[in-house]
Amino acid sequence: MSQSAAAGGAAPATMRAVVVSRPGGLDALQIKDVPVPVRKPGWVRIRVKAFGVNESEVTTRKGESDAEVTYPRIPGIEGVGLVDEADEDSGLKPGQQVATMMGNMGRSYDGAYAQYVTVPAAQVIPFETGLPWEVVGALPEMFQTAYGSLTSGLDLKPGQTLLIRGGTSTVGLTAATIAKDLGATVLSTTRNPERAGELRAAGVDHPLVDNETLADQVRDLLPAGVDAALELVGCSVLADTLRTVRRHGTVCFTGALAGQWTIADFSPFMIPGGVRLTSYAGEAADLPADVLAHQLQAIAEGRLNVPVAKVYHGLEQIRDAQADLESGSTPGKHVVVLDD
Repeated sequence: MSQSAAAGGAAPATMRAVVVSRPGGLDALQIKDVPVPVRKPGWVRIRVKAFGVNESEVTTRKGESDAEVTYPRIPGIEGVGLVDEADEDSGLKPGQQVATMMGNMGRSYDGAYAQYVTVPAAQVIPFETGLPWEVVGALPEMFQTAYGSLTSGLDLKPGQTLLIRGGTSTVGLTAATIAKDLGATVLSTTRNPERAGELRAAGVDHPLVDNETLADQVRDLLPAGVDAALELVGCSVLADTLRTVRRHGTVCFTGALAGQWTIADFSPFMIPGGVRLTSYAGEAADLPADVLAHQLQAIAEGRLNVPVAKVYHGLEQIRDAQADLESGSTPGKHVVVLDD
């Protein structure tokens, strides 16, 4: 049994969506009228209100993703909106505010660059907030990645020290605000000294310029090294990041902003003695509803900052959004809002 959003009503037969029929440039992002997805048992259909734009979707558009990505495809690895239809025993009600992300949405099945999306119920996080959709739309992927990295990946505790390498990325800025809320002392990097103010605005205690002396800079501040390090730049700097961590401290590899995901001829002995190396590539379940609720409340109260770069209105602006994301000229999250 299922329940629909409108009393006695149903979603329209068609919807507007961004479709990538074949990999290519920005012109591969085509707006089309397509059938509204039919919900399968155990899945939830969501009326999309906003979604963040991510590097993963640029990769999908260019055809540089792995083999699980097939075409034609509606991209979009995250979105927020309202439940349109769900199983009666799902605990979700039509009209309820929800977020969804990851789980191969927008990759092996159609994603959130559309008016409606269907996803597995386990991938749906309910919430209640009065925050505008352009704020909430920035959160799912970067909050899940940042929070999961700090908790599942690093088990960060109050009073510990954390280094974020790749600090001006959306995940880096979000991780800084969450780590401060957890009670950590935060060191964070930027390659551009002029962006140190962005790090301070996110709550970073010690902005650092990412150059060949990073390990020395960290050791000057903390001779024993940091308790934990979040690696967002990638394998090209991983060995150096490992040198910033104290004995029995942990490095969590989460991202590769520089593009290098693997190390040729890797030797375990590149890891300093006693330093732990782990990784994080989690799913929606790593951002529990109560944690999301806490973060939404912290945003509403001004204790957490949301790094929104720019808000775009309507699917017609998706090319602009991806172009701006690729340019890297504006820090923060690019968010598309689907206005009624």
